[in-house]
Amino acid sequence: MEVAAHIEALKGEGDHMGLAIRGADPGARVPTCPEWVVRDLVQHMGGVHRWATGYVADARTEYSPTDLEVLVGGWPEDADMTDWFLEGHAGLVAALEAAPPDLACWTFLPAPSPRAMWARRQAHETAIHRVDAELAAGLEVHDFAAPFAADGVDELLTCFVPRRSTKLRTDEPTTFAVRCTDDPAGWVLDIGPEGVTAVNANGRDAACTLSGRAADLYRALWNRGGADALEVEGDRAVLDVFVEGARVRW
Repeated sequence: MEVAAHIEALKGEGDHMGLAIRGADPGARVPTCPEWVVRDLVQHMGGVHRWATGYVADARTEYSPTDLEVLVGGWPEDADMTDWFLEGHAGLVAALEAAPPDLACWTFLPAPSPRAMWARRQAHETAIHRVDAELAAGLEVHDFAAPFAADGVDELLTCFVPRRSTKLRTDEPTTFAVRCTDDPAGWVLDIGPEGVTAVNANGRDAACTLSGRAADLYRALWNRGGADALEVEGDRAVLDVFVEGARVRW
C-alpha cells in the first residue's frame, strides 16, 4: 500500500472509532483488552496519536521516552473524551499529509521511509483499536478491505514477529505458513532456536498452514477474534507454538 492509502485508511478508522466511543460507556470493559475499560482505550489511542504526531510534525530524529499522560498534559474528562480523541487523530492525519516524502525522523519498524512507517503503523494501530472500541460498545465490527487487512498481517508477520526479542522459538526448526484466500498475499515463517525469519511467499509448503479471508486473518493474528473462520492444515502443534510465542497482548 502507498503512503496516501495508509493515511486514507487512518482517516476512516479514526472516524469509525470516534463513532464507537461516543456511544460507549467510558467504564465499559474492553473484551479484547481485559485490563482496560473504554476510558483506558481512548486515553491510549489519543495519547499514541499525539506521541506519533510529535515525531512526524517536528521531525524528531531521536527517541525520547515520555509518559503519555505527561505528554498530553493530562487526560480529558469522560464527557470530553470523544472530541479529545478526534482532535488528536485529526492532528496526526494533518501531520502525515503535510510531511515531505523525504521526512527524516525516528522510527522503530522497517519501511521504505519514515513517513511510510508512521502512516502504516498508525493506520493499523487505529484499526485494531477501532475493533476494540466497537466490541466494547456492543456494535457490529466493521469489516476490512482485503488489501488493507493483508497489509496488516504483513506488518505483524514481517516486522513485529521476527524482532530479536521475539518469544517465538523452537528447539527444532519448523515452518508456519499464512495464506489469504481472497488476496494474493501469503507468508512463510521459518522458526527455530534462534528466532524467526519471515518471507512473502504463497504456495510454499510448510509444516502448518493457516488460511482464510484476509480480514479474518488480520483480526485473528492481532488477537481480535475471527479465528473460527480460519482453516488449519498440517501439524496443529506448530500453530499452538505460534499462538503462544507471537500472541499480541496489546
